[in-house]
Amino acid sequence: MDGGAPYNPRTVEEVFRDFKGRRAGLIKALTTDVEEFYQQCDPEKENLCLYGFPSEQWEVNLPAEEVPPELPEPALGINFARDGMQEKDWLSLVAVHSDVWLLSVAFYFGARFGFDKTDSEGLGMIFNSLSLF
Repeated sequence: MDGGAPYNPRTVEEVFRDFKGRRAGLIKALTTDVEEFYQQCDPEKENLCLYGFPSEQWEVNLPAEEVPPELPEPALGINFARDGMQEKDWLSLVAVHSDVWLLSVAFYFGARFGFDKTDSEGLGMIFNSLSLF
């Protein structure tokens, strides 16, 4: 994947910054770059995923080969439903799965680095104040 060097946020602020970057990349894929995103999600290809990176970039690619993957994986096979749905409905489905993935990555970092109850609640409050997509 093309997201740059591995990055492991360790504080609530760093996790939120990571989240915002990944979110910006996903929003870009689903709005500004939607034509490019649509073309990359060819149903004839293998199971593809949409990745957002802390650098505000996005990528459509195969899932990680390592098992288990280092980070939670985004929805697998987003390309298969593309031609069987209205484009707007398909993009909405990808957006919903992307929301869930963003939260799972953020809380993965929280669990990995031992966020206490206060940190976890603070992170939850920050997310609740946002509209994700």
